[in-house]
Amino acid sequence: MSESIEHAREGIERAHHAHESEGDSAARWVAVLVALFAAALALAEVGEKASQTFFLMDHITMTDDYAYYQAKNLRVTTLQSSNDILRNLPGGVTPAIAARIRAAEATIVQLRDDPKAGNGMKQLLAQAAKHRRQADHALHREHGYAGAAGALQIAILLASVSIVTRMPALRWAAAAIGGVAILFGLAVLGGAI
Repeated sequence: MSESIEHAREGIERAHHAHESEGDSAARWVAVLVALFAAALALAEVGEKASQTFFLMDHITMTDDYAYYQAKNLRVTTLQSSNDILRNLPGGVTPAIAARIRAAEATIVQLRDDPKAGNGMKQLLAQAAKHRRQADHALHREHGYAGAAGALQIAILLASVSIVTRMPALRWAAAAIGGVAILFGLAVLGGAI
C-alpha cells in the first residue's frame, strides 16, 4: 500500500510543480483526481486484505471440520470392525460381549449424527460446506478488490503522465478508468459482484 501512496504523492507533486510553473488549472484538477484515486486505492487494498483474512479463517475452519469428520469416521470404522470381531468369536456372543456390541453401536449412531451436541459426522459435513461457501465468497471479494486496486493504480499513473505531457485525452482516460474502478469496488463492497 505504501508504494501506491508514493505513486499518488509523486503525481500530486508533479501537478503542483506544473501549476506553479505554468498556472495550468487542469493540473490542479488532476491533483485532486489523483488524491481521490489514492484514497479509493487505500480503501480497496484494506478491503482486499480483510477479504484475504476472512478467506484464511474460513478455510482453516473448514479444514478443521473435515479433519474432525475424518477422525470420527475412523473411529466408526474401528468400532464396526471391533463389533464384527466380537460377533465372530469362537465361544459365541456372551451377555458381556452383547453389551459391548450394543454400546459400540450406540456410539456409532452418535458419532454419525449428534444434533444435540452439533458435532456428529452429518453436522460436521454441513459446517464444512458452510465454511467452504464463505471462504469461496471471501476469495471472490479479494479478487474483486485486487482488480479495483489495479485499475486505480493505472488511473493514477495515467493522471500523473497527463500532467507531464499535457494531454487531455490521458486525463479523461484516467478519470474514466478510475471512476469505473471506484464503482467496481463499491459493487464488490455491496455484494453485487
